[in-house]
Amino acid sequence: MFLIRADGNGKIGAGHLMRCLAVAEALAPAVGRERICFICADRESGALASEHGFESRILGTDYRDMEAELPGWEALAEALREEKEGQASPDVILADSYQVTDEYLTALGRYGRVALMEDFGTHRYPVDCVINYNAPADQEHYERLYAGKRTRLLIGSRYVPLRGQFRKPLACQVREAVRNVLITTGGGDSENIAGNILERTIRENICFHLVTGRFNPHFRELKAWEARCDNVRIYHDVKDMAELMGKCDLALTAGGSTIYELAALGIPFICFSYAENQEALTAYIGKREIAGYAGAWHKDSAGTLNRMEKLFTEFVRSRQRRQDCSAKEGAMTDGKGSVRLAEALMELGGMEKV
Repeated sequence: MFLIRADGNGKIGAGHLMRCLAVAEALAPAVGRERICFICADRESGALASEHGFESRILGTDYRDMEAELPGWEALAEALREEKEGQASPDVILADSYQVTDEYLTALGRYGRVALMEDFGTHRYPVDCVINYNAPADQEHYERLYAGKRTRLLIGSRYVPLRGQFRKPLACQVREAVRNVLITTGGGDSENIAGNILERTIRENICFHLVTGRFNPHFRELKAWEARCDNVRIYHDVKDMAELMGKCDLALTAGGSTIYELAALGIPFICFSYAENQEALTAYIGKREIAGYAGAWHKDSAGTLNRMEKLFTEFVRSRQRRQDCSAKEGAMTDGKGSVRLAEALMELGGMEKV
């Protein structure tokens, strides 16, 4: 069994679950969907996994207190073993949460080999495998951090877990004029960042495609934009994001996996961070001029919005700048990271790659 411990809800957004779902989708053809199970704290999280065709088990706990769920793990593991009788390979557990502790991960080790997806590289965790797919992540730093341990290290953007639709990148044509713009700010967006960006950048001759997540509390406000503006489209639960991105000439995006999706397709973008865990990636991109960098919203929302508007004007006016960004983005990821992670999890469970 391959167990995936992740949550996605209105408070933390869907990012952790979505990247794990990408790994699960890559793993399924080799091991079978019936051998993959998502373990979630609440029904809101489990519903998303189930909608993608994966079994989910609900712990009924607070996602912020993971140690409190440990008493339920023994019964859960035993029930899964009985239901999946005859499947000989040892369990592999992929954990993806900022709330994990050493005690929690050590306890999970009693039920299988443990892989941890993390973003910071500031602590040495008691696990069998560590994944940090962020472009700024430093392989040598991790080797020093885990020196003397047998922990497998999967570090760098070649491991970005993108969905299958991004494994065959579309050929991006940087057109002379910007006619379609994508705005995406994550699944939660409690501050209505998308609405603020739209208000500052909207132009009559450009169509704005705004993607909102299931947890966005400002969905009705955004739909109101669509009702009164012919050049605004609001999307919810987009199934083929690659197709939508491919239609756009420029994107305005928060940090996170969307940046890698755009990079895989070569779509020029302007990015910003809205949480601490996004700062390293967005600043990295800005420093290397891979794309436009507007700043850290969570530290200076007004300044970030001003820079976003200024950069937007510059990118719309300069085809050359958009072409330069498109060319640089391809070096970040080839879209096959989820396949590499699936193969690593299989090897962790003693299975050969297919």
